[in-house]
Amino acid sequence: MAPKQKEPCYVLGVGMTKFIKPRGKVDYTELGYEAGIKAMLDAHISYDDVDQGIACYCYGDSTSGQRVFYQFGMTQIPIYNVNNNCSTGSTGLAMARNLISAGAADCILVVGFEKMMPGSLQSVWTDRENPIGTTYSMMASTRGLAKAPGAAQIFGNAGREYMEKFGAEPSDFAEIARINHQHSVNNPYSQFRDVYTLDEILASTTIHAPLTKLQCCPTSDGGAAAVLVSQAFLDARPHLAGQAVRIAGQCLATDAPSLFSTSAIDLVGREMTERAAAVALAEAGIAVRDVAVCELHDCFSANELVLLDALGLAAPGKAHELVRAGGITYGGGKFLVNPSGGLISKGHPLGATGIAQCAELVWHLRGWANNRAVPRTRWALQHNLGLGGAAVVTVYGRADGQEAVVVDSETVGRTNGLGYNPAVEARGFTAEQAKAARSKDKTHEYAMTATLPLLKAAQAKA
Repeated sequence: MAPKQKEPCYVLGVGMTKFIKPRGKVDYTELGYEAGIKAMLDAHISYDDVDQGIACYCYGDSTSGQRVFYQFGMTQIPIYNVNNNCSTGSTGLAMARNLISAGAADCILVVGFEKMMPGSLQSVWTDRENPIGTTYSMMASTRGLAKAPGAAQIFGNAGREYMEKFGAEPSDFAEIARINHQHSVNNPYSQFRDVYTLDEILASTTIHAPLTKLQCCPTSDGGAAAVLVSQAFLDARPHLAGQAVRIAGQCLATDAPSLFSTSAIDLVGREMTERAAAVALAEAGIAVRDVAVCELHDCFSANELVLLDALGLAAPGKAHELVRAGGITYGGGKFLVNPSGGLISKGHPLGATGIAQCAELVWHLRGWANNRAVPRTRWALQHNLGLGGAAVVTVYGRADGQEAVVVDSETVGRTNGLGYNPAVEARGFTAEQAKAARSKDKTHEYAMTATLPLLKAAQAKA
């Protein structure tokens, strides 16, 4: 069934925190607040302009979204809490886009945040069926179980199958990690900004062959936010048209019966990624060859390799050849994949990941990502995947339909009124700036994070 024509929807503002190691030093309330304030400042709006709010997180109690959003204001707008595994952030973006395109809202603030535990992902609810228990059962029956983190086994096995079927080598997966680590140097928000040689990546601790430690994304704390608006909202602010980025095509897809085909590649979302990409590209009216830059969900290097195929960035069974030819990095002449450093280097705070991908691509299409710009960028592709499952693919283009022109940071700082370029420099904000972004008359100091010490003191006395 062909997608119905949707009313235009634009990303007008984006913001994010640095992604950091999960050490419990920063709470989700602070992460979400920082990201949201930055996004509203970037969009040149206040919270009074926001019709609806969407909070994206996986680890946290119910209504954590309200706890974050009440810091911006208590305007009684609807606030939705979204949990869709690793694709939670992009699921929130898809919800916002659908609401705006259906005429249900003109301005929606989407905030993703995550405060995680150190180490590999663990299930919180051990007294009930695991949502991906059937995935583990299929893996156990076909490839067996090893003493390695479950996700690493699932994706590592997909890499093994790709080697068996198509002739990829362990060095191909390591090369993907090497490239992503190299890209991260230019991203000020990245959790890791270290450069490694191919030999160093191959020699790091084996997690589940062919995956070594430096080919696996870390757990992270972080926040990211985006302001999505309608055509009418943008038309009322023509001076902001130059920074608006259109969501030209988008699809959220779930698994097909092929999930249980016994193929390890099918088990990591091949078919839902294929469907999401096909629908999003068709809606945008472009071919994948028109895409210049892509943020691809590389929770493991194996995932990036096998899903280069599914997205159409490589011919079936030829992804490793694309990697060997330098086709996913600068100067390769094909596509630039994960200029942010990807999840492997940037980090993976689940609820924020999809929105951080969006921010990266918005900065590229504006021409603000001047230290990692990709020549001739007119279209950008985002892929965010969660086992269980959901895959979201989004095609972005400039509001004017033109190629991005690189803008120097001094000009960006004057244009946005912040005095700096957030694409290449991670800064905070002043109290005055936060006040400008928050609701003018629907706030309460007790909703702010600063009240937490009061609560903790009261609990200690009790």
